[in-house]
Amino acid sequence: MMKRTERRQFLQGLAAIGAWSLLGSARAAPTHDAATTRIAAAWRGPRPDDPYFAGVFEADWSQKKLRIQQAIPLPTRPHGLLPEVGGSVLVCGVRPGRWLLRMAADGRIERQINLDDEPGHCRLNGHAIASLYSDVLYTTETDQKSGAGRIGVRDRSSLKKLDEWPSHGREPHQLLIDTDGRVLVANGGIPRTVSDKKYDLHRMNSSLVRLDGQNGALQQQWTVDDQRLSLRHLAWSAAPAGGRLLGVALQAEHETAAERGTAPILAVLAGDVLHIPTRVADGAGYAGDICPALNGGFALSNNQLGVAQLWHPARPEALTPIVELPETYALSDWDGPTAGGGVLVSTGLGLVRWHPQTKPLFLPWPQAMAVDNHWRVLNET
Repeated sequence: MMKRTERRQFLQGLAAIGAWSLLGSARAAPTHDAATTRIAAAWRGPRPDDPYFAGVFEADWSQKKLRIQQAIPLPTRPHGLLPEVGGSVLVCGVRPGRWLLRMAADGRIERQINLDDEPGHCRLNGHAIASLYSDVLYTTETDQKSGAGRIGVRDRSSLKKLDEWPSHGREPHQLLIDTDGRVLVANGGIPRTVSDKKYDLHRMNSSLVRLDGQNGALQQQWTVDDQRLSLRHLAWSAAPAGGRLLGVALQAEHETAAERGTAPILAVLAGDVLHIPTRVADGAGYAGDICPALNGGFALSNNQLGVAQLWHPARPEALTPIVELPETYALSDWDGPTAGGGVLVSTGLGLVRWHPQTKPLFLPWPQAMAVDNHWRVLNET
């Protein structure tokens, strides 16, 4: 449970961010409206056994069309995508991820490695992030022999593993870098078999940790007050330097649907305090993706219920639906006609563009497809 002094510090942090956010939103005026937006994405065909692809969509806003600009076939299901300097995109296999590849800006597979060729028993958990100076990559991994969480430290160019750190938890999932180069890791905490089946959920031990970006030393660790909440996906809010919040998307692993239906879906790290700001639930206890939205807030998706919701620090107790369509899933922040605040949302029917100051826009898929958890805006022209 959060101590009274910690709660006061957390609310003070939210108040500062929220005040800035409301002022920023109120004074924003249309400044730019890009004609097209390029989005790195991963998808498969409409059937569960269809092959997977990664590539780039081009959203043409004036013509209201979505085109596949590039596509490469993938060995198995992908998960996280990491845009890189120069226009390449790193694509990660998911549990048990046996491959990691880089798609060049021109659509070629520039580099691909197979973890079966590496010593040890580690496999990828679906996410990677570059270090502060982009000299190395960090990947979330699990040692399949011991079940322990690991952070792989990999050469930026070759993708080969240089070092390996403990994640100080089980099943590390997403990781991000802060402004000091430290590594924030969400340990999902779920025991899984080698074939990715969950078991012994009463032994879950999920946490958020902060590691030294140079040597992996544990600097701080946080947990929430419900052992059956898995901390999974992460996003930094779009707020001034030093005042950003870290949003943590939660997934409930309780025994009954009733328990999962009342479980919260968001935790927020403000300064050094991790807190669940709202107990308002989405009805399933599942956040599939999270991204920054509306000048200091976050958008969270649930493909099971078909909804994307907005959380804002000025109203920390509330979740506001912004998109309600089947299979609402991948999210990415979108600048839109102002300096940020918008969200691009994948659904079972197509892309939805949402922004607080413009009308929503829908672009149907160019062909029948199912987009995976995540996608990322590359650039706008």
